[in-house]
Amino acid sequence: MIFDAFERMVAFRYLRARRKEGFISVIAGFSLAGIGLGVATLIVVMAVMNGFRHELLGRILGLNGHIGVYGQAGAMTEFDPLAQSIRALPGVVRVIPTVEGQVFATSGGGGTGAIVRGVRPEDMFTRAVFQKNYRGRPDDFTGDDAVVIGYRLAEKLGVRLGDTVSLISPKGNATAFGTVPRMRGYRVVGTFNVGMFEYDSGFVFMPMEAAQTYFRLPGAVTQIEVFMENPDMVPDARKSINELTGGTARIYDWQQANANFFNAIQVERNVMFLILTLIILVAAFNIISSLIMLVKDKGRDIAILRTMGASRGMIMRIFFLSGASVGVVGTLAGTLLGVWFATHIEQIRQFIQSIIGRELFAAEIYFLTQLPARVEPGEVVTVVLMALGLSLAATIYPSWRAATLDPVEALRYE
Repeated sequence: MIFDAFERMVAFRYLRARRKEGFISVIAGFSLAGIGLGVATLIVVMAVMNGFRHELLGRILGLNGHIGVYGQAGAMTEFDPLAQSIRALPGVVRVIPTVEGQVFATSGGGGTGAIVRGVRPEDMFTRAVFQKNYRGRPDDFTGDDAVVIGYRLAEKLGVRLGDTVSLISPKGNATAFGTVPRMRGYRVVGTFNVGMFEYDSGFVFMPMEAAQTYFRLPGAVTQIEVFMENPDMVPDARKSINELTGGTARIYDWQQANANFFNAIQVERNVMFLILTLIILVAAFNIISSLIMLVKDKGRDIAILRTMGASRGMIMRIFFLSGASVGVVGTLAGTLLGVWFATHIEQIRQFIQSIIGRELFAAEIYFLTQLPARVEPGEVVTVVLMALGLSLAATIYPSWRAATLDPVEALRYE
């Protein structure tokens, strides 16, 4: 082993400070706590940021296609042959022609803006988000008066299954007295819960033929949604779709549609990593200060050990082990605390909310109804190695000072 039994005994004995050396022990304790809390905080923050990105990406792409194909002039009429050709491309899972438009949804309980999407009934329930959290009978999603709305939108409008919602289109009917908004009532046959506030409170789905009639797009759609097996396959699929359309279609992928959003998350994640790393760095400086004070206090002991035959390497290893023990124990404790906290963060949030009586994670602000966390083993290893590296580096200078201490000078005034 690198450290023999004598070196380990002396090093750990120095960590158990006596009464007159209690202040040094307090500093070492704060160093250990600082490293542990820094590592735990860094792991939790990285897990939450990863959870945000993963959840938002999954829910955004669960309701929206990875690629959207739009006609140059707006609506597309000959869309079925193109959709069939896109289905044959490698990596394509689903292709859903869609009619989309904006409306104002009203009922006896209030009104709000919403986005209507018209899809074929057979395409509606192929999305995973509708297979998990859907209330209603899928067979009822048919005809010219059926709609499915988000559960938060239903709460906002004060409607239940079987109630009627009136949709008002800004593109109204032209009359002698001006443009009159087009309005029609639809029966709510189902509600969905994606878990993302923006979608649950602002989306309405209706059968494609009903949407074509309402938006006056007979036999046409506004876009073709393409769902890929893997989001990373989007660039190749874009090129193939562009070749199929001969460059006559506008193609947008999920990265373009949500670029600012995910870039902001990435920037925030990197900044938080740098800021929280400073906590570990401060704790490492505390190790340096505590070791320097320990070396100064143990000058007489070092001189006696040197006169008894201890080499400079032995003295250096003793104090290196004393400082490294603080860093290693703090890092391991912080890793266990951080991983446990990250895996139980939603339960902890609910517990704190029950105590203080306030909401800590508003869905209206953060878009998600639960606080997500996703622990990546690679990132945990990176944090652990960084903390250990800083801790071990902090012990080098004090240990070197102890090893170079002159026994004659240390015992001159004893």
